[in-house]
Amino acid sequence: MKTNAVNIRVFGVVQGVGFRPFIYRIAKKLGYSGWVKNIGFGVEIHLESNKTGDFSDFVETFEKEKPPLALIEEFEIEEVPYLKLTDFTIKKTESGEKFVFISPDISVCDNCRKELHTSSDRRYHYPFINCTDCGPRYTIVRALPYDRPQTTMSAFKMCPDCRQEYSDPLDRRYHAQPIACPVCGPQVSLRSVKGKTISGGIPEAVSLLKQGKILGVKGLGGFHLVCNALDRTAVQRLRKIKERKIKPLALMASNFSIIEKYATINPIEKEYLLSARKPIVLLKKKKDIPGIAPHLNEIGFMLPYTPLHELLLENIDIIVATSSNKKDSPIMKDEQEGIEALCDFILTHDRPIYMRADDSVLKIVRDKPLFLRRARGYVPYPQKVHASLRAPCQILALGGELKDTISVYKNGYVITSQFLGDLDEYQNYIYFEETIAHLTRLFDIEPDIVVSDLHPDFHTTRYAQRSGIPHLQVQHHFAHTLAPLLEHGYSGSNKVIGVSLDGFGYGEDKTAWGGEFLLADYSGFFRLAHFKNVPLPGGDLAAKQPWRMAVAYLLDCFGAAFPPIPAMEQLDPKKIKGIVEMIRHGLNSPPSSSCGRLFDAVSFLVGLSPLKVEFEAEAPMRLEAAALEKIDEYYRFELDEKSTGPILISFEPMIRSIVEDIDKGHPAGFISAKFHNTLAQAILKIALYSRKKFQADTVSLSGGVFLNRRLLESTLRLLEKENFKVLRSVFYSPNDESVSIGQIAFALAQKGTK
Repeated sequence: MKTNAVNIRVFGVVQGVGFRPFIYRIAKKLGYSGWVKNIGFGVEIHLESNKTGDFSDFVETFEKEKPPLALIEEFEIEEVPYLKLTDFTIKKTESGEKFVFISPDISVCDNCRKELHTSSDRRYHYPFINCTDCGPRYTIVRALPYDRPQTTMSAFKMCPDCRQEYSDPLDRRYHAQPIACPVCGPQVSLRSVKGKTISGGIPEAVSLLKQGKILGVKGLGGFHLVCNALDRTAVQRLRKIKERKIKPLALMASNFSIIEKYATINPIEKEYLLSARKPIVLLKKKKDIPGIAPHLNEIGFMLPYTPLHELLLENIDIIVATSSNKKDSPIMKDEQEGIEALCDFILTHDRPIYMRADDSVLKIVRDKPLFLRRARGYVPYPQKVHASLRAPCQILALGGELKDTISVYKNGYVITSQFLGDLDEYQNYIYFEETIAHLTRLFDIEPDIVVSDLHPDFHTTRYAQRSGIPHLQVQHHFAHTLAPLLEHGYSGSNKVIGVSLDGFGYGEDKTAWGGEFLLADYSGFFRLAHFKNVPLPGGDLAAKQPWRMAVAYLLDCFGAAFPPIPAMEQLDPKKIKGIVEMIRHGLNSPPSSSCGRLFDAVSFLVGLSPLKVEFEAEAPMRLEAAALEKIDEYYRFELDEKSTGPILISFEPMIRSIVEDIDKGHPAGFISAKFHNTLAQAILKIALYSRKKFQADTVSLSGGVFLNRRLLESTLRLLEKENFKVLRSVFYSPNDESVSIGQIAFALAQKGTK
């Protein structure tokens, strides 16, 4: 294409990231006239030259030097009439279609960090320093377009110096909406829990931490509860306040070298720790810090991601930085929500948080992220949907009930919310409603369809039923299976093998599913195989008291006269007898194929799980942590292939062998390794069967059980060795956070078939 003028349209995360001044600078440098402006769906660029050319120098420079926060989804260039313009300008934002993406909240960049620590700079030690390459975004924006009046910075009038930077296209703070300085911007204050202002600010806060005090610290998406991580007394006080006896606590270290003292770090883990997203990364322990992550072999670290955190960590090596929430409630974003009841002092500021968001948590498996929680730094990045699945509609998907997210679909993209928590807690449900209102307003969504789980009693199901919008329901594990397909743009014509392993999902037969193998495509599935059902004595109590599942599995294998096992000796025989009778008479003992409850049973049998767990997956996490390396053995299991109905996978032979290994004195780590290997072998066995019978060669791995690094790595290795194509969640969590994404996929398939 040889011409004098072109129009370029760019769609993606291109607003609020310094994109227009970037275009301005390179156009000026290359000698082009024209303009750049924000439009409803992205950015439009008009380029002209008095010499005919193909504008390749602009395109190449664009690709090499685009802003670090920009995410380009579409790039269109077309020849247009030559207007004989003489200059290049930045035009004002146009109103119109509101579907435009914004950047997530981003940690303080290197340029701002340098200024922060330069005593001659006017923003020296200013805890709200930012530019177009860093700072708050999602948590401060009220509406789009992303302009200062639409953010929580609207109350702060820029001083002349900030206004000059904000207005200069050659300045890196050009149209940085949170721009501020000590003269005109937000201010930090240190207060007692009774509201008295304490002099000294951040340095005094550090002094208080060194004295063993607990602080509530207002960050980007809410308050952290903070204490000196190396002060064991302070950590125990914090645990008591949080009602968190042994659940792992997140740590923030002053620098990377400090983390290296306590954890083993590979290059990919280092990359994520140092990235602009600054997630919490789970790392293998090198040196234990008492009271932080008991009974586990991993520890979660992050680096300071706001200038306030950066200043707080200047004179203290490691702090606990855990979400400031009462048990099972969402993170607090305002002092009025009760932060004073959880700490000794409050380090706060007057920049309001509009949308609360927790820290993201991930681990690295096979050089790729595995999210335990996706929130700050990653939301609201868009997920592009493959062209074959797109439909002309708008969708709201509500997820499940536990570890919930919502997702919205419009114009070929899915936006998934931050982690919202468990909706059976009232405050989390309010958070859920807040987030629906925020995302639908932010992206101008008017849903044609609302999608929920199949479970009739979930809060999300009831919300959908009350909405008055056409309502689809999707079986839990089917939604799980579809999530990796949508994420990876799967468009194959063959059905996939969905391996969905978790604690609970409402099945089409109204029983509790959880160890599922589905043959599926976007439009539907059938249940190919599942773990053999075992009773859940006490229903939901079985997930909180793993010994109940141990009794259920022993009863299934041996009858009431099961052999003596050391772990069972801590139980009153009357309790065991009561559970046996409960199961035999079918009293509150619903059948379940749950993989999570199998983990609970084995963890208890080998002596790793407590009688009552404090948090979800505690027993499986202890079992995983104990597993020995370089053990290839596995236990026997049985497949019961019926003439009709799904294959039943029975682990009765495995439970019998585990009891024998316990009797022989084999350590828990040896048994754990064999147990993990057995599950991986069972997955391989069903996959090979499916390939032979149905020509299926793509496997989707989903469900919270695949947060288990040991199981995921073993399964990937076995399947890939047999040349299966394996899809698993990479930029989303495989747990119930991904259910809303799978629900979107199903709704699109249904819309496309009509």
